[in-house]
Amino acid sequence: MGSKSSPSDIINLKLILVSGRTAEFQFRPTTTASDVAKHVFENWPEDWGNEQRVDRYEVLRLIYQGRFLHGNVTLGALRLQQGKTTVMHLVPRENLPESTNGDQKRKHKHDANQERTADHSQNATSPHRSDATSPNSSTPGCCEGCVIF
Repeated sequence: MGSKSSPSDIINLKLILVSGRTAEFQFRPTTTASDVAKHVFENWPEDWGNEQRVDRYEVLRLIYQGRFLHGNVTLGALRLQQGKTTVMHLVPRENLPESTNGDQKRKHKHDANQERTADHSQNATSPHRSDATSPNSSTPGCCEGCVIF
């Protein structure tokens, strides 16, 4: 037998451009996001034409589950299922977006709402509940805006 890889140790990526055009590629779990961008750049699908074609591969960015992938992250580190097809977006972008504290704000909002939910649960069993001391304690459940990563 040869040393060829079996289909089960290959990750299939279906890449989507902003226009909606797609193409499928196969990679090993050790392939980095930067390697994917370079491979796509060097093997630009004919049916994509020159649409969104860039001058260098470094400006091609992958988006997976709403997040830009840094160049050094491997496909295996993302825990992508081998032998299955995973969809990612491919966009031209010179720089990755600046890290904002929006994620921290969302986390703090989530944590604060968890505390209010706990207060609500405790107050629901107490006949002497006072809304004046806990104005937000009547908000049941977790906030609708929580994002779990």
